[in-house]
Amino acid sequence: MIKDIKGLHHVTSMASDARQNNSFFTDTLGLRRVKKTVNFDEPSVYHLYYGDEKGTPGTVMTYFPFANMMAGRPGVGEVGETQFSIPKGSLGFWKERLLAKGAAGIKADTVFGANRLRFTGPDGDGLALIETGDDARAAWLAEGISEDNAIRGFTGARFNLHDTAATEELLRFMGYERTDVEGNVTRFVIPGGNGADTIDLAALPKTPFARSGAGSVHHIAFAVENREKQLEVRKALMDTGYQVTPVIDRDYFWAIYFRTPGGILFEIATNEPGFDRDEDTAHLGEALKLPNRYEPFRNQIEANLAPLAA
Repeated sequence: MIKDIKGLHHVTSMASDARQNNSFFTDTLGLRRVKKTVNFDEPSVYHLYYGDEKGTPGTVMTYFPFANMMAGRPGVGEVGETQFSIPKGSLGFWKERLLAKGAAGIKADTVFGANRLRFTGPDGDGLALIETGDDARAAWLAEGISEDNAIRGFTGARFNLHDTAATEELLRFMGYERTDVEGNVTRFVIPGGNGADTIDLAALPKTPFARSGAGSVHHIAFAVENREKQLEVRKALMDTGYQVTPVIDRDYFWAIYFRTPGGILFEIATNEPGFDRDEDTAHLGEALKLPNRYEPFRNQIEANLAPLAA
């Protein structure tokens, strides 16, 4: 069993409009844009990162905004809900704020004993705020959002699957423990995790497969401390039969990827070197940062990217 994964590192989704996406996450949800760069495989498209002050692993939502991208269709074989942690008693504030900002699909309920507010992002993204009483992570305080209400980072995510058995086995191998069942949803938690340490598996045997597009999660990344631990995890996964990519340098972390039995793309990402490797913490996410191979084409790339609000 793998013992080096401590929870989520980041979640990466797709969007249809960069400015709209930036506004929603920095204004409506009050997260900090901690990095403005480009898709390393398609530099005509932004890669935007939102999180806490430093972009701490377990807080970072990232997006590839492809202009005018077709909307995704929710279904099985995908991350159906990305879940954020908020303080107890703050659900009313968030319901009022989301309504005022024009968010859609707002619905309050209770999941595994915790108050939850479900809603959708600009492209129909499946999102939720969950009241968590023991989350000591420091929040980024945006205008109009107090310490008593601000998002702390992820609690975790929900996977929508036809059958959960193979993914349950994988999560156990990755260090997660089954803690509860509620209806058709089984909860897994990493003991002593980083706060973003919960995965819910929803069994939906009659639901059609998802179609990837704007609003869909592209991949979900799990955190390990460093490259040494990452190589140990890679070997363990390959020894178990998973086809894992070589280590890829993403400038702010190193990454490996593999496809799960349920069809979801998993990444294992390092906590090092972090988002402050090329920007001072006070100015994270302000300047367009490019991988070295794209620097000679900076003028052309910048000319093709839509300006974002601060």
